[in-house]
Amino acid sequence: MSSPELRKHEQFASRFLRNRRDIVVYLPPSYGSQERRRFPVLYLQDGQNLFEGETSFIPGQYWRVGETADECILGGEVEPLIIVGIYNAGKSRVREYTPWRDARHGGGGADRYAKFLTEELMPLVQASYRVKHEPAETGIGGSSLGGLLSLYVGLKMPQAFGKIAALSPSVWWDRGRIQRFVSGAKPALRPKLWLDVGTQEGPRTADQVERFRDVLVLKGWMLERDLHFESIEGAEHNEAAWARRVGPFLRFLFPAK
Repeated sequence: MSSPELRKHEQFASRFLRNRRDIVVYLPPSYGSQERRRFPVLYLQDGQNLFEGETSFIPGQYWRVGETADECILGGEVEPLIIVGIYNAGKSRVREYTPWRDARHGGGGADRYAKFLTEELMPLVQASYRVKHEPAETGIGGSSLGGLLSLYVGLKMPQAFGKIAALSPSVWWDRGRIQRFVSGAKPALRPKLWLDVGTQEGPRTADQVERFRDVLVLKGWMLERDLHFESIEGAEHNEAAWARRVGPFLRFLFPAK
């Protein structure tokens, strides 16, 4: 199999975040041969960990998003889609990925990040690539703090994002405030949501993610209809574990039509 087609936008500047970061865009195998077709789009956080082992937090350990997406699309399991990998900003990652300030860890800049995403990056992607604009065709995802961010932004802005992939999300942040945030919401729209956690991530993480699942069910999400929850036996909190979940969450959120 040939290598996935990736295009890089280096040092993309944000006036909201006052910094720059690289953006990597994965294009599906059929992109170049179907000049009139538009594709669903998925925005994933921690972009340096997604496509290349050389840039990953742990060298050589990455999500293999490009290879897995190619395999699932060519195998007829997943609808061809465009995937946008957004690099994190290093030392600013905790601030940008967290909705509220935590007494121990700081943070609280997710609303600014949401503006960067919806008012700066998404217009670039929509102008540069043949993506569909409807929320039902637009997803957001990430792991750990990136999963927390994706839950917060996706649930707060269902008019922009109709699909969420939250892998091992840090729902413990600020004493589990994301659970209270969802409990108090009145969702007119419910994004389709993938939620998971590994059993070897520690009892606090696993228990809180399971409680978050229960909150979603109480708010009207239905398991295996618009919510998939999975507890992965033996899985740890790292890129190698998340790489094994890429195919499953793509098949759930973007099934072949």
